[in-house]
This record gives sequence, structure tokens and C-alpha cells, in this order.
Amino acid sequence: MEKKFLAVFMLVFVVVGAGCSAPLTTREVSGLVGGGLGAGTGAIIGSTVGHAAAGAAIGGPVGLIAGALIGDQLMSRGQHQQRQVDYNQAELERLRRENERLRQEQGER
Repeated sequence: MEKKFLAVFMLVFVVVGAGCSAPLTTREVSGLVGGGLGAGTGAIIGSTVGHAAAGAAIGGPVGLIAGALIGDQLMSRGQHQQRQVDYNQAELERLRRENERLRQEQGER
């Protein structure tokens, strides 16, 4: 029995390790946090009526979905900000070139 438990534990450890080998996105992190908070909140609320497991089973997926949606919004906001930064850097470089061109023209006169 103990060997079987150890084998199952090792298998779960390898599968989880392989699944988490890449860095998590903001959406995934937010989903995990939301799922944990939802399950915890559901368990607390469920325990007040005597059904903590049912509360956790309901709160977990609700929190997961809410967290993933929030993470998705954060990701899109971050992408928009990065596009704005890239645009601003390109505009700054264009203005520097224009400034240099004007200085050279002034020096020729």
C-alpha cells in the first residue's frame, strides 16, 4: 500500500512539474489566486450552513473564472501600455533625428 501511494505521489509530482515548467501568464496567476480565494470563501460560507465542501466546490470555479477574467483585463491593459511606450519611443527617435537634421542645416548656413 505504501509503495502504491509513493508511486501515485511521484506520478502526480512529475505531471504537475511538467505542466508548470513554463512561466505562468497574468491570466493564469489571477485564475489560480481567484480559484483559491473562491474556494476558501465558499468553504467559510458553506461551513456556516454545514456544507463547507459544497461551498468550496461552488466557490472555487466561480473564483477561478472571476480571477481569469480580471487577469485577462490586466494582460490587455499591459499590452496597450506597451504599445503606447513603443509608439512614444519611436516618436522620440523621430524627433531626435529631425532635431539633428535642423542643427546640421543651421551649421551649413
